[in-house]
Formats: sequence, C-alpha cells, structure tokens
Amino acid sequence: MRKYLEPTFIIDTDNEFIQKTAHDITSNCQNNREKSVNLFYFVRDQIVYNLHVDRHLPEHFVASATLTRGQGFCIQKAVVLVALSRALSIPGRLGFAVIRNHLMPEKLARVLVSNEIPDHGYAELHLEGKWVKATPAFDLTTCHEHRIVPVDFDGVNDAIFHRFNQDGVLHIEYVKDHGRYADLPVVEIEAWVASAIIPEAQKMIFNGTYPWQED
Repeated sequence: MRKYLEPTFIIDTDNEFIQKTAHDITSNCQNNREKSVNLFYFVRDQIVYNLHVDRHLPEHFVASATLTRGQGFCIQKAVVLVALSRALSIPGRLGFAVIRNHLMPEKLARVLVSNEIPDHGYAELHLEGKWVKATPAFDLTTCHEHRIVPVDFDGVNDAIFHRFNQDGVLHIEYVKDHGRYADLPVVEIEAWVASAIIPEAQKMIFNGTYPWQED
C-alpha cells in the first residue's frame, strides 16, 4: 500500500495547500469512509468541470495547481481527489478507461476517430478493506445544465458515470479498462490520445492548441 500513500510530483499530497484543504474538509468526520465522502463532494462540486484547461504538459496535472485553479477535467479532478485522500492516509490511486459518449459535444467529436474518449480518468480509494471507484468529474452545475445524472459516492459502492442522462437518453458506455496506476501515466495517456484523434489534430494538441475550442 505504500506507493498509494506517497507523494509524487503530480500527486503532491505533501503540498501545504493540499494538506490544509484535506484536513479542513474532514474536520468533523469520524472515520475514513466519512472523510472520503466529504472529499469526493468537495472535488466534484468545488472544482468546476472544464474540458478546456491546459493538458499538454505534466505540470498541468499537478494536484495543488488544479486545486488552486478551481477547474479541471476528469483526470485532473481525479488526481486532486487522490492527493487529498493520501493527505489523510487513505490509500488512493488513478484508474483509466475508454468510454463512449453518445452525447459528445460536436467540436470534440470532430477531432476524434470515433465517439470514444480514450483517457477517462477516475480515482480509486481503499476503504474498509477494498478499493472503491470514485468519479468526481461533473459538478452539479454542469450536470443541471447538460441533463447529466450526477455521480454520488457513499464510500462503499463504486461511483461511476450513469449509462443514461436525466431524460433517459443513452449517454455513457464503458468500453475498455486501462488499469490502475499509483501515479499519472503520462506516456500512456499521450499514446491513448494519439491513437484516438485524427492525425491533423495530434500535433496541435501536444503543442497546447485544442481543436475542440475552435469555431
């Protein structure tokens, strides 16, 4: 379990802001399960989901930077949740999957080979003797605006995306499991993304230009 508790450059759980935030959020909690629930809802709703933040350099994923920015997409938010958990001696790791988004924004769909997102990231926390999935990506405001069913977390059951949206329309399907990691797998993520986007968009993304932001 040691590797799931230690700080890294990306999961900087020893950062003063990370430490203070984790302890402030959980000051009234009685056990690790309660702490994990409080941390989950903080990351889900207080760090706003934003697909358009920088992602082309490793430092863009550092937990304390995302926490300070208050915005991030699924991987960045999962990193924050893992960092906050480790700050409280709750083992945490990152999980990755390929998901199919049937309601994908048009600008993003134009640069992908298919409607599959190759690098969806989530957190896994070790609670009461087992690993539990926690997906804090979409904040409540985003869910209300886009008719997404919010992901809830109780520290016992896996918290993953719902298959259908609030209108009963097919939304998310899990296609492939990439496995779990003690730290951000930068090289693997680059490979996953490169295999899933059209060739003319690859160079743009890795140079810090995001085609899905353009008109």
